[in-house]
Amino acid sequence: MKRTCLYNEHVKLGAKIVDFAGYEMPISYTSITEEHMYVREKAGLFDVSHMGEICIKGKDAERFVDYIFTNDVTKMHDHQVLYGMMLYETGGTIDDLLVYKFHKEHYLLVVNASNIEKDYEWIVSHTEGFDITYSNESDNLAEIALQGPFAQEILQKHTEFDLQNIPFFTCDFITVEGAEFLVSRTGYTGEDGFEIYGKHSDIIDLWITLLNEGKEVISPVGLGARDTLRFEVALPLYGNELSKDITPLEASLSFAVKLDGGDFIGKDVLVKQKAEKTTRRVVGLTLLDKGIIRHGYNVYHQDTLVGVVTTGYKSPSTGQTVALALIDRPYDKLKTELHVEVRGKMKKVVVRNRKFYDKSYKK
Repeated sequence: MKRTCLYNEHVKLGAKIVDFAGYEMPISYTSITEEHMYVREKAGLFDVSHMGEICIKGKDAERFVDYIFTNDVTKMHDHQVLYGMMLYETGGTIDDLLVYKFHKEHYLLVVNASNIEKDYEWIVSHTEGFDITYSNESDNLAEIALQGPFAQEILQKHTEFDLQNIPFFTCDFITVEGAEFLVSRTGYTGEDGFEIYGKHSDIIDLWITLLNEGKEVISPVGLGARDTLRFEVALPLYGNELSKDITPLEASLSFAVKLDGGDFIGKDVLVKQKAEKTTRRVVGLTLLDKGIIRHGYNVYHQDTLVGVVTTGYKSPSTGQTVALALIDRPYDKLKTELHVEVRGKMKKVVVRNRKFYDKSYKK
């Protein structure tokens, strides 16, 4: 089992520790609902040091990243961040990730913790013919995420850099409390906020400094609320809404796929899939009966199996029991009534949009 550099801080705070992607990580400190609402109403601080960072440099860095990534890297400006996926030749998803562009010959790929080794091996296996260098920096960098309506106000107290100069989905190298960090206005919660990368010792110091702002404005937040927060705003989780067997188009993530740009691995499959229309897609569900629906529960139309729940919760923000589910067409249409099997009982659900909660990004 691996530990992030913040493990001892989690223990000091009384966190409930669980195994996540081979790391001992905090699932919660108080309760998932309480931490969830801190992020929606105040600010939450997450340890995301288990995420992976892969550096691509060299004359062909832009051409290479564009070749392995579904979104259009060629249109990025310096210090922009872009979301997208890496795909197998089959169109299935290797991982979803963020690409940071520092300049045309220097990119950083931020990948999911559970996929670091797989992603890196796959990237290395496709480098032939490209004049680049590559390195897995995952063990050298730590990362925290400060999210919520108070995020900018809190971080601004500790830096002379004007955080207004970091618009949504851009990044910069800034000095905070005397140390240099890479800071981006990105996150996984649907709220305004920042993801902050730095050396292990500097991240530990910053974690402690930020939490010293006090419980009136900020709380540490575990992986439990991280999942409920991302789910409410329909942000996908690899292994749930995306996998080697699910394409981005099936996951309803076409905004992160640029089929009119250059070639990328798996593009031909997606072009065909778009032309012929996917046979299934991720939609929202609302539970009409009592109960909770969870990941992996089967979805039926009468006696026919038509899909599977990818994520399900009682939304802490709205109180509704809702889910994301991968549903066969034509049962994906809005207001279609279906049933989910919950512990041997059929519970009525209705198809809805995936917008369970309005995002509050600072554009």
